[in-house]
Amino acid sequence: MDSPLDISALIATYNQINHYGRANGMTLHVDQPGNIRYTMRVLDEHLSSPNTCHGGVLAGLMDAALGAAALSLAFTAGELVSTVEFKMNYFHPVYLHDELEAHGSIEHTGRTLLVTTTTIRCPNRDNLVVARGLGTFNRYPATKRDFRDLLFPGL
Repeated sequence: MDSPLDISALIATYNQINHYGRANGMTLHVDQPGNIRYTMRVLDEHLSSPNTCHGGVLAGLMDAALGAAALSLAFTAGELVSTVEFKMNYFHPVYLHDELEAHGSIEHTGRTLLVTTTTIRCPNRDNLVVARGLGTFNRYPATKRDFRDLLFPGL
């Protein structure tokens, strides 16, 4: 690409089109491309049993954080990403009103794949690590997707 991309503008646009994140109260913070934080609070609609968060909510946050780390780096090259696979380990239950903070970062960059890791902590419980995950993402030119004009006008 000829001109530098405004990563903060791309992230702002991504936040606008990311209905899943907004519906679940997730807020994305990009510390720098490839290093992100996603935050959310566990609400009544996230519970699977009295006072206990459903594991799928943590899996959704994990996938979002792993992917956002990859996407924030891919944006710097005018690329997008798609999930190839991810795995996670659950260490502790999460409860109603827990604050969650997911830190995602790049572990490996290749020509076509990015590997990311994420740790989810509960700041309101002495930064207890509740889950960790590893994800692999395919990187590809933004020109191959329908929403390229939304993220990369004129590309």
